[in-house]
Amino acid sequence: MSERTEDRAPFLSPAGRPLLEVHRLQRTAYAEAHALQESLVARRIAGLIPDQLLLTEHEPVITTGRGGAPLSAELGGVPVLQVERGGEATYHGPGQLVAYPIVLLAESRRDLHRYLRELEEVVIRVLAELGVRGERKAGLTGVWVAEKKICSIGVAVRRWVAWHGFALNVSTELDAFRSFRPCGLDPDVMTRLADHAELPADRRRLEALTVEHFCAVFGHEPPFPG
Repeated sequence: MSERTEDRAPFLSPAGRPLLEVHRLQRTAYAEAHALQESLVARRIAGLIPDQLLLTEHEPVITTGRGGAPLSAELGGVPVLQVERGGEATYHGPGQLVAYPIVLLAESRRDLHRYLRELEEVVIRVLAELGVRGERKAGLTGVWVAEKKICSIGVAVRRWVAWHGFALNVSTELDAFRSFRPCGLDPDVMTRLADHAELPADRRRLEALTVEHFCAVFGHEPPFPG
């Protein structure tokens, strides 16, 4: 028997909005977070859990997606991993806010271009809360500030459950991008929030803003604070 969409319908709040579980993971190795994503994607496909949002930062790693050229196994002392998301190579490391939504895309939202634009919108709204104007660039996925890229986005979809997500450079060491061409671009194009605004004293403030605006953009029930 073929699976019906309603068999995997999102868990709903009393108000009829999809529920969202948030995991604040602090710093993780990339492989650890990837394995958790894989597990949660399988469970979301099976309809066992509601939509998920993982918030983390990684130990230094370069990942390259389906659109990227093969790279060495290590660049500048940083390991390189090939992953299943779209896009080219990017760096993950301390000082980033990395968000991995694991969401079942409703039939009305099964357009990956729309999904990418909505992820960009989440980041643009978070930046606006800090007095920073984030922008899109035609033909390029991600979020830009003053002609420089502050956030990289790459996603994968499995049976209409989207995973992977975005990395916002907060206080990232930008020299880490210089051993390759991030997203196929000149390394000098990368920027970070610390160069455009006073950072919140507590990283949890950025995480809370991300959750708030993710729920607003995607229509989820805001989770209890915690």
